[in-house]
Amino acid sequence: MDQTIQSIDVPHSHVTFNEDLPLECGAVLHGHTVAYRTYGTLNADRGNAVLVCHALTGDQYVAERHPVTGKPGWWEAVVGPGRPIDTDRFFVICPNVLGGCMGSTGPISPRTDTGERWGTDFPPVTIRDMVRAQKCLIDHFGIERLFAVIGGSMGGMQALQWAALYPEAVFAALPIATAAYHSAQNIAFHEVGRQAIFADPDWRNGRYWQAGRIPARGLAVARMCAHITYLSEEALTRKFGRRLQNAPKAPAEAISLFGEMFEVESYLRHQGSTFVQRFDANSYLTITRAMDYFDLAADCGGDLAAAFKGTRTRFLLASFTSDWLFPTTESRAIARALNRAGANVSFVEFPTDKGHDAFLLDEPDFHRALAGFVNGCAMHAGLPPARPAA
Repeated sequence: MDQTIQSIDVPHSHVTFNEDLPLECGAVLHGHTVAYRTYGTLNADRGNAVLVCHALTGDQYVAERHPVTGKPGWWEAVVGPGRPIDTDRFFVICPNVLGGCMGSTGPISPRTDTGERWGTDFPPVTIRDMVRAQKCLIDHFGIERLFAVIGGSMGGMQALQWAALYPEAVFAALPIATAAYHSAQNIAFHEVGRQAIFADPDWRNGRYWQAGRIPARGLAVARMCAHITYLSEEALTRKFGRRLQNAPKAPAEAISLFGEMFEVESYLRHQGSTFVQRFDANSYLTITRAMDYFDLAADCGGDLAAAFKGTRTRFLLASFTSDWLFPTTESRAIARALNRAGANVSFVEFPTDKGHDAFLLDEPDFHRALAGFVNGCAMHAGLPPARPAA
């Protein structure tokens, strides 16, 4: 596996803010940058903006070819012309999160005081810190109220945090396959990944770039471990079963004990090896920690309903039957809390065997529900109706 430093330092659309950004940990960023992509056109009254929040290993390239990997945008099934988030109708903004490695301020960024990379000295950030950095970008565009905030997984956490922190600035929120706090099991999986990175000999106490190296093996293992949680047993069985990658031609042929025996092994190794070329290990540590810290009810005495008291935001919560990373019980808990807060909330669970990743994949019922909710909210917000399909 290639252990040389990855080439993720490519130009990105961005805005740099010179004002201090106080963080929840008590540290202060003396200026910060938010990288982003936009799609569609902002209307005259700036009322058609949709903020798309990405998940842990995503970035701002939601609906276009990625400049590093060359792959299609990670949510082109949902965002684009004629899609549920129709870029012929809405102005879509997708920022790279604070702590990320695709242009926003994070561990690979230079410090304002020394010019050196932050590395492991980058302060711990939270989902709330990410949202507050995004609010700076929304203010930069002169947008007083977002028509909608949508995201899945960690993106759903951001959508919830937006609705709780800036209720007057969010007309509709769509938290998908997410939770109001990160469970002990999910924290445990993240810790396994972090320990794999720490155990890599190229970790070098987090200063790996000084030797022109990256902890590729450890980061790949972290990705492999996480990727298993994004799938379901049914999906793994359907896609791979117990098929051998290179089945022996005769029973007498020996199978190497440590070779790529099963197709699922080859798949996971591919996921790991491609990931290390587009993601920074210190960013992975920073962002997984931000997810682990997330607990929306923590500042409300454990009462999640209090976080949304008096909200006028309209909510759509969506979950998937085979998602064991963020199971339906988590979305139901949020829906009950919103009901107690008197919010306008809809909740749908979609049957699928695709696991947590279902929100990223071809799920027609899910996409129809998104489009229906968005169209209904647009009507109530006074936006023009969708154009009839050609």
